[in-house]
Amino acid sequence: MGRVTKIVIIGGGPGGYEAALVGAQLGAQVTVVEREGPGGACVLTDCVPSKTLIATSVRKQALLDAPSLGVHFTGGPDGDAGGVIADMPLVNRRVKELAQAQSADIAARLAAEGVEVIRESARLVDPQRVRAGDRTIRADVVIVATGAHPRVLPGAEPDGERILSWRQLYDLKEIPEQLIVVGSGVTGAEFAGAYQSLGSEVTLVSSRDRMMPNEDADAAEVLEDVYRRRGMNVLGRSRASSVKRTEHGVVVTLEDGRTAEGTHCLMTVGMVPNTRGIGLEDNGVRLDRNGFIEVDKVSRTSAPGVYAAGDCTGVQMLASVAAMQGRIAVWHALGEAVQPIRLATVASNIFTDPEIAAVGVSQKAIENGEIEANVVKLPLATNARAKMQGFNDGFVKLFCRPNTGIVLGGVVVAPRASELILALSVAVQHRLTVDQLAHTFAVYPSLSGSIPEAARRLMSPQTADI
Repeated sequence: MGRVTKIVIIGGGPGGYEAALVGAQLGAQVTVVEREGPGGACVLTDCVPSKTLIATSVRKQALLDAPSLGVHFTGGPDGDAGGVIADMPLVNRRVKELAQAQSADIAARLAAEGVEVIRESARLVDPQRVRAGDRTIRADVVIVATGAHPRVLPGAEPDGERILSWRQLYDLKEIPEQLIVVGSGVTGAEFAGAYQSLGSEVTLVSSRDRMMPNEDADAAEVLEDVYRRRGMNVLGRSRASSVKRTEHGVVVTLEDGRTAEGTHCLMTVGMVPNTRGIGLEDNGVRLDRNGFIEVDKVSRTSAPGVYAAGDCTGVQMLASVAAMQGRIAVWHALGEAVQPIRLATVASNIFTDPEIAAVGVSQKAIENGEIEANVVKLPLATNARAKMQGFNDGFVKLFCRPNTGIVLGGVVVAPRASELILALSVAVQHRLTVDQLAHTFAVYPSLSGSIPEAARRLMSPQTADI
């Protein structure tokens, strides 16, 4: 019987626990060192809690929109949904309980596979040894999956009461009456929309000329229109210089001298990798200028036998990418057949209302001449199921190669776009053509029916750039 490979994983988020499961299933002896608990920050403080909160906000928004479908309420003025309120202590308790339950499920799965979990902070002693609390663990392979934490701006340090990071939101006793969200990237857009629907008066401070400047411009425009229509105050080209507490709230000072006042301020200005002070650079693990671990396409670092996965690498900070990086690291370390990570096939989703999902090439890359593609954009308002459900905002956008018709990517803006994007992800992953998509049956009526419909419009070269 051959020697068993010992794998030590620092960090128990998606990059860590998915790597652990693969390693255990392949016969390795696996130890995960995670200070907060199985699932890491993704499950306990970030992704799972935020999406749980957003799910509640979407349900409340549906009640607010119900009168347009003929559903009226006897408790509110004029039969509208004015009597519907969010019970924030109950909402936040559910958020925390669900996160803990998800962590417990992950712990149970790891235990069932024979993975040891140590609840301690960890430090890399050398490429073959990890210090966890008072233990030193020898390893043949080390995987660093330490994640990241919210960036703090000087002059806008969170205090947990009025000035908040998103990890502090779930301790609030009531809905913020007037919430100022600083940062209009994905996280800022998600929380701004959620709290607007839950009942806050929201001001969104964006340093750029539009929300989510790194996302599809058409999608961002749709979402900003929706937010403004719902009453959100979106301040474009407005960079915050400081956030100060007042007697009853906060005041945000912008670089141009203007101010915005509210009861609370949420800071969403990016993430900082958890890579400092854990022995990485001392042992030959190279970091970039922002502190992210440099890795290749099979998750190797610059130190022999040390791999890295997840947000600490800065490679598309998505749970799905972290998990795949972790799996690839183990497959490569154990000598299994492995394909390098293909970022061009990664599907992403922004959990706003409506959601924004994307996969493959971007409209910006096409417009910049980086890739040649035919484009079609089909408004969601033309979809029969969307009309029935009162969904007027959104679209399906599809990109394909001009000559072969191979699907290169797409964008979906719709309720549950995160579910609808799978068809396009499969098409991109397996290099399907628009003809193949067009000849695929879709349920009628359905939102997903817009995908083969968009493909049919791309079957003729005359429909390019519609």
